[in-house]
Amino acid sequence: MGQSVEFGKFLSAMRARLQPDPGTTYSTRRVPGLRREEVARLADVSTDYYTRLEQGRNIHPSRSVLFSVARALQLNDAESAHMFDLLDNCGGQATDPPAAQRVRASMRQLLEGVGDVPAVVLGRRTDVLAANRMARLLFVDFPAMPREQRNYTRWIMLDPAARVLFRDWHGAAADSVAQLRADVGRHPGDPATTALVGELAVNSEDFRQWWARHQVARKSSGTLKLHHGLVGELELDFEHLLLPDDPDQSLRIYTAKNGSPSLDSLKLLSTWSQVPTTGLAHVSNSSEGSN
Repeated sequence: MGQSVEFGKFLSAMRARLQPDPGTTYSTRRVPGLRREEVARLADVSTDYYTRLEQGRNIHPSRSVLFSVARALQLNDAESAHMFDLLDNCGGQATDPPAAQRVRASMRQLLEGVGDVPAVVLGRRTDVLAANRMARLLFVDFPAMPREQRNYTRWIMLDPAARVLFRDWHGAAADSVAQLRADVGRHPGDPATTALVGELAVNSEDFRQWWARHQVARKSSGTLKLHHGLVGELELDFEHLLLPDDPDQSLRIYTAKNGSPSLDSLKLLSTWSQVPTTGLAHVSNSSEGSN
């Protein structure tokens, strides 16, 4: 499927989520959201032109037109960036698979040097590239899986233990799917991503529904509420930092507020002598790369 078609599907999905003006003169609506002519009017383009955008025609809209479409569709920053990614990568020409991602030795030293703070490095398609001991205690035993299965979105969607760990599993899982969707825009046609999406679509009804909505997210921070098998309830804030020398790698750090019960629970977790091999968490810091 050409990336231009994905661009059109994204516009259509964003249009479908918009509520029409209560004063509209249309008596019936057979589909949800605004009509194409309504979006075209808001974007100050012709209905025919906007229709061709949604149909994935081989046209080349200007940046000013795209900004107008983004405003008409009420896109946030992440959604606007995704729209531009889809269009910029819609040539359809074959490309070589991306090079394997490696985590610098200094980054691994940083992960271990932050002490009792869980931290992970995520790569393309939310692959887990590295994690410190605290993150291994907090999440899942990725090294027990084949390398191609060491993926955060795959784990949170398919592992029953993840549904128990996250108090708001639906919110956390939907955010992860939205992050994966954003990656697709940056790397169209990546074979590993295509295989991952196919596997999740076959095995998860939730994933199929969320994927069809074309929602994207590039969260720089947030809060997770967990029910951990060793230490009970946790409320952790996270910061998601892009690495400047590789925008496809990011450092995610989880912290608890000073003086909170969650901080005490993290300290208790840090005293655990062994990383559990089932049901909890464990990520390898081996030098093996990920494509």
